[in-house]
Amino acid sequence: MTVPHDDRLPFEDLGAQWRAVRPRPAGRHLDSAASSRQSHRALEAAAHHARHEAELGGYVAEGTADDLLQQGRSVLGGLVGMAAADVAFVESAQAALVALLSGWRLPAGARVACLPGEYAPNVAQLRAAGLRPQPLPVDDLGRADLEGVARLLAGDPPRFVHLTHIGSHRGLLQPAAQIAALCRDAGVPLVIDAAQSLGHVDVDLGADVVYGTSRKWLAGPRGVGMLFARPAIAAQLLPVLPEPEGVPPMRAFESGEAHVAGRIGLVVAVGEHLAAGPDRVRARLAALGRTTRELLDGVRGWRVVEPVDEPTATTTLRPPEGVDVVETRSRLLTEHGIVLTAIGPERAPGEMTGPVLRVSPHLDTAMEDLEALAAAL
Repeated sequence: MTVPHDDRLPFEDLGAQWRAVRPRPAGRHLDSAASSRQSHRALEAAAHHARHEAELGGYVAEGTADDLLQQGRSVLGGLVGMAAADVAFVESAQAALVALLSGWRLPAGARVACLPGEYAPNVAQLRAAGLRPQPLPVDDLGRADLEGVARLLAGDPPRFVHLTHIGSHRGLLQPAAQIAALCRDAGVPLVIDAAQSLGHVDVDLGADVVYGTSRKWLAGPRGVGMLFARPAIAAQLLPVLPEPEGVPPMRAFESGEAHVAGRIGLVVAVGEHLAAGPDRVRARLAALGRTTRELLDGVRGWRVVEPVDEPTATTTLRPPEGVDVVETRSRLLTEHGIVLTAIGPERAPGEMTGPVLRVSPHLDTAMEDLEALAAAL
């Protein structure tokens, strides 16, 4: 498909390449914050390993992939400023948080500072681990207030700070690098939920722990996640069965019942991300977000939540009075082939006051896709 150039979207070569190496979409996929479209190479790599499992046996096939998986740990670790030994493959971002909390074994009732608009399943996991969420100070947008965070850390510091870098309910980027510096000065560990930021924005920010997923902005397979922990934190984690001497301790958090083919697909996807140039990827994604907001704000009464220049590709839209977000999402899919997400306030009940429609284009999105959404709304 030939897509006309538009000056509002830089690095059109990235868009063209992203389109060229993927199956042709059945409609208009504007839902990467839920799950991105994989490339032919990532799909074929996962399928190739699955065939090897059928031919050689699952564990023999996994052994033949050891070097590739280790290379993947190294490359993924580099995205967050850590080493291969600091990485554990898990099954999802939520599985990573569960692994971290089950291994850390913090005292019951310990306070954990997190955003008022924290992702509800994260809050549930903190509480299930016996921890007590404490709200971080934020401004009117829900962005962390750095002066308030500094006062909190200096006064009665929490056991750790948990920061969702970009929320799933709005495309607001948190000042993670500045918070990492404040936490470091206060001696308080920082844990970053990077489910919506790996492959989207810079995540090499000095956090002590990072966790994320394959299926969103990195465009890898579903069923794969990552937990990254620096050695000082890894030394505090107590897995049920520690690894033998000489094996990195974080490896103990990798399941033997793993979707190894998915991990291999992720390694290929990360290689493609690096080949595209992470800085160029971030610039195009930010431009897509800005253009989406400019184009959609006010259309038929829909209002954009984020500041227009927010450097993310995710846009959330508040509906006009009387318009059902779930019904709208269904209509856009069935009548126009446009894939979006409808988000209810239960996803972030500490911040959301009503449902929103989420638009999250990836590199291959063209102006005509966004214009089609505006027309359909």
